[in-house]
Amino acid sequence: MAPNRLQSSRLIALAQQLRLYKPPPTLDDTDDEEQRTEESVGKVVPQLGFAYSATPVFNQPKKFTPNRAAVLICLFEGDDGELRVILTKRASKLSTHSGEVALPGGKAEEADADDAETATREASEEIGLDPSFVNIVITFEPFLSLHLVRVIPVVGILSDRKAFKPAPNASEVEAVFDAPLEMFLKDENRRSVETKWRRGMWLVHFFDYKTNDKKYVIFGLTRILIRVASVVYKRPPAFLEQNPKFKVPWIVDIIMLRFILI
Repeated sequence: MAPNRLQSSRLIALAQQLRLYKPPPTLDDTDDEEQRTEESVGKVVPQLGFAYSATPVFNQPKKFTPNRAAVLICLFEGDDGELRVILTKRASKLSTHSGEVALPGGKAEEADADDAETATREASEEIGLDPSFVNIVITFEPFLSLHLVRVIPVVGILSDRKAFKPAPNASEVEAVFDAPLEMFLKDENRRSVETKWRRGMWLVHFFDYKTNDKKYVIFGLTRILIRVASVVYKRPPAFLEQNPKFKVPWIVDIIMLRFILI
């Protein structure tokens, strides 16, 4: 059997479900400001950022073309039948986000055919995940990071977890582990901090997770994981994801001003 062939009926059904996913409306699709705000917030990379379609950049590609990146949300079926996602802990010697939990992925290269190739290539380089083991089913709507990088979440399914033997690149990755995807919809082992950033209050979610006697604090990328989990399980998180008073346009103006001043 080919390594990238889906084996369980649940994974087959999940792939079919995800292929039917349609992204939420962009800012131009509705006239209701509050609805636009609620649909736009909460899709963030890493701690501060917002849906790419919510920014002026989206409608003005000739004035500003951000760097592209892609991350791989690699899902598989655990021993108990639950869906799990592969995560990494970044090396402590890295200059940015050292020691933090991350999703496999990175910046696009010119030779990459598409976002899926970027995500799987980076996963192969970082943790030794053979691209042929991953069945890519969908790419989610882009996110724009605070560092003005256009990030594409790529969702793939790993049909045979035992076939994957993690081989982390020591210069980039300290550890490879996995966590239950549904965890990111539950209020258990979760805490949040309301951070004031210019004219908005931002909720940063932290999930405390322990596996194989090792403890991890997952934050920042939780916005992506919450989004993917919500789509997979067809329900919102059991907690307030974002302060309803938060207004995306304020953040847009500030970041665009920051870009102009650099």
